[in-house]
Amino acid sequence: MIRLVFKELVGMFVDDGNLALLALILIALVTAAVKVLGLPPLIGGFLLLAGCPAILLQSTRRAARDRAR
Repeated sequence: MIRLVFKELVGMFVDDGNLALLALILIALVTAAVKVLGLPPLIGGFLLLAGCPAILLQSTRRAARDRAR
């Protein structure tokens, strides 16, 4: 019973592993660019603002393509 609840809880947040992984990579890269390379935080914010929807769009297209098969 507890295993089922845990599995459902994890599934709510990590339904698409690729989506979660790409989002984490984007956040890590932008953070490194701001902290290490001295990228202005406002530009880092714009990169996140553009990157997150792009990742979501890519994930949605892949899911639609997989369902069509």
